Amino acid sequence: MITHRTYILASSSSSRYNILKSAGLKFKKTKPLCNEEEIKNKISKKNKPSFVAKKLSFEKAKSVSETKKYNNDYVIGCDTLIYLNKTIFNKAKSIKEARTKIKKLSGKKHKIISGVTICRKGKKVWQCSSTTDVVIRKINEHQINKYLKQTGPQVLNSVGCYQIESLGPIIIEDIKGDFFNVMGLPLFKLLKYVSKNK
Repeated sequence: MITHRTYILASSSSSRYNILKSAGLKFKKTKPLCNEEEIKNKISKKNKPSFVAKKLSFEKAKSVSETKKYNNDYVIGCDTLIYLNKTIFNKAKSIKEARTKIKKLSGKKHKIISGVTICRKGKKVWQCSSTTDVVIRKINEHQINKYLKQTGPQVLNSVGCYQIESLGPIIIEDIKGDFFNVMGLPLFKLLKYVSKNK
């Protein structure tokens, strides 16, 4: 995509990096400088999931856009979470946690909710959220163990313990909504903004 702006992706996610790279967007990547877990713990219990995702995406973008190095650039922050039974799920920190999470998702429909914010000089210039419904097949203990053996530690890189662009379809039954949102970035909404603001 042709644009005169320089974008900075405030994320350590390889999935988000690959999405933007495949879309042809000119950008650089750096890690966000805020404490994501601390912010999430403060706001997740009293607010809607879409607010939490947008707030986290804003804090990520803001933290990088306030630095001297990227002060004149447009910084993209993104956060993705899973919502099921009025509960926001965090990333699993171990294979044991991943197994427990997949058991909870098995046979159920959950929501993938992403927030995206673009900041410049510490100020928000654009923001959106996107929701995709995902159904996980009904799977038993043996199938879960087999899946985790196939995926290995990379399963911990995804908030849902599945990567739709990799081995995720083994346990995913259906999705409704933006495919890229399941990967961690609602690409179509972002590119719509970028195309209007070259």
